[in-house]
Amino acid sequence: MFDEPIKAGRRAPLYTAEQRARRDSSPWTLVQGVLAPLQFLVFAVSVFLVIRYLMTGEGLAIATASIVLKTFVLYAIMVTGAIWEKDVFGKYLFADAFFWEDAFSMIVIALHTFYLVMLLGGIGSPVLQLTVALAGYAAYVINAAQFIWKLRLARLETAHTQGAAA
Repeated sequence: MFDEPIKAGRRAPLYTAEQRARRDSSPWTLVQGVLAPLQFLVFAVSVFLVIRYLMTGEGLAIATASIVLKTFVLYAIMVTGAIWEKDVFGKYLFADAFFWEDAFSMIVIALHTFYLVMLLGGIGSPVLQLTVALAGYAAYVINAAQFIWKLRLARLETAHTQGAAA
């Protein structure tokens, strides 16, 4: 990120050839590929359950359980993502290519963890707790968009590299 060379108005590639090879051979790439859509599915169901509770007052227990599940899936994807980043870039977090995504992930984790602290500590009303969870979910949507953008850039780079080699 900070030491990426920029040539003629272009940014450095997301992956070097060696990093791309490590990414493609890492078992953690598949783990991330499975956990990311799983996390989104849990998120989508949870948003529905939380909004249902906020609108009707019904289903607090299932909404709460869904947020806790979403939080644990988030923790799993963050831990395995850090291991993936170490495999590919040689550091657990804040590799240049994913610096801003990792930085924003810390906000997502903080909000989800704050929700758990509120829940377990009996802090605030259920509505306040769910509001914190929804703030975490909003941050998650932004963070997911960051990662989807990087995935698209990586695919475009791969297509460009393969096209140039042909």
